[in-house]
Amino acid sequence: MDFSDPQIQMYVLIGAGILVAAILLMLRAVLQQSSLSAHQMDALGQRVGQLSSGQDQLGGSLSNVAQNQTIAQTQLTNLMEQRLGEVQLNLHENLSAVQRRTGENLAKMQQQMTDNLAAQQLKLQENLADMQLRTNRSLADLQEKLNHSLSGNAKQTATSLTALQERLATIDKAQENITKLSGDVLSLQDILSNKQTRGAFGEIQLHDIVSKALPRDSYAIQHSLSNGRRADCLVHLPNPPGPIVIDSKFPLEAYEKMLASQTEAELKAGIQMFRTSVRKHIKDISERYILEGETADGALMFLPSEAIYAELHAKFPDLVQESFTARVWIVSPTTCMATLNTMRAILKDARMREQAGEIRKALKNLHRDVEIVGERAGKLETHLRQAGEDVSGILTAASRAGKRAHRLDNFDFEEIAPDPENVVPLAKQPGE
Repeated sequence: MDFSDPQIQMYVLIGAGILVAAILLMLRAVLQQSSLSAHQMDALGQRVGQLSSGQDQLGGSLSNVAQNQTIAQTQLTNLMEQRLGEVQLNLHENLSAVQRRTGENLAKMQQQMTDNLAAQQLKLQENLADMQLRTNRSLADLQEKLNHSLSGNAKQTATSLTALQERLATIDKAQENITKLSGDVLSLQDILSNKQTRGAFGEIQLHDIVSKALPRDSYAIQHSLSNGRRADCLVHLPNPPGPIVIDSKFPLEAYEKMLASQTEAELKAGIQMFRTSVRKHIKDISERYILEGETADGALMFLPSEAIYAELHAKFPDLVQESFTARVWIVSPTTCMATLNTMRAILKDARMREQAGEIRKALKNLHRDVEIVGERAGKLETHLRQAGEDVSGILTAASRAGKRAHRLDNFDFEEIAPDPENVVPLAKQPGE
């Protein structure tokens, strides 16, 4: 127990007073109840004197205790003030050191964040430049391929037109030669007197005309059909009309008989023979070379003689009409060349349509590639926008950190009042 505490001293004095009062009351009660002997009274008086002397000593001791307590409190107060000053000084020094280290750490952190942001921005710029370079390179390659393809198609078209002009010139020359030779047809009677030779002559002439007018892969000579018949020439036209047959027929005997007639009867007989021969050729071609699903719905009958062709159209229009009805078109070397040129244009148009399909396919693929480039550019824009937002967020966080560091620099630690509840006692007092 700590007797230097004023409250404890007060309690001790009160207890002593109460004890003395109780003793006096007891003595008084004893004296009232019985009369004591003188000796007892003297002893009692001595005891009372001793008690008074003890009370005086107790009072002196308590006074000394109070003085000592006052001195101890004064020393304790001075010591606590001294220690508190030291604690405040240490706290101020520690806070200054903490503030300095915090400022240094914040400065380092801000520098690191600045360096990191600069590095990320540089890397992002490099990635953007590289991606832009790759995109430009891809677009340049694509444009170069497209230009090359278009240039190749234009060159091919120009080459085809040049070849067509050359072939037309060749055809004109051939037509001139045929015109010259048409007057000499009758001089070929010796050669054409034999039926087989005459048929071979027509086939050779037909092959010569066809080979000059059409590409080699667009026709077939002596082509076998599904019915077992062999066509002199089959031109592979696209549908419609489909593959069309050209068969050479040469009714020379009937024509010569008609021309050589001297009388009316011979003329009628020659005309009838010519009609019969031409009608038979038309029927044979219609039945043999017009096959549904395999050939076109018409066929060509090639007459190797311009004279016979002219005679037929001039004097036998009914036969020409019958050939139209039977879907058999009669052609001469000249008209056959014109017809073949038309077929060549059809073939060329079909091939150009095929090439146009390839071009459309290439353009479709190109459009799909451009759409992919657009999608990737959109994704790139999203990534760039997200990166920009991240950089903006980092700059905002760095700005907030800088403001907080600035506020820490402006703190005045000397104005902060100490909190008594948080003060730690420096030393334990005796009795604790």
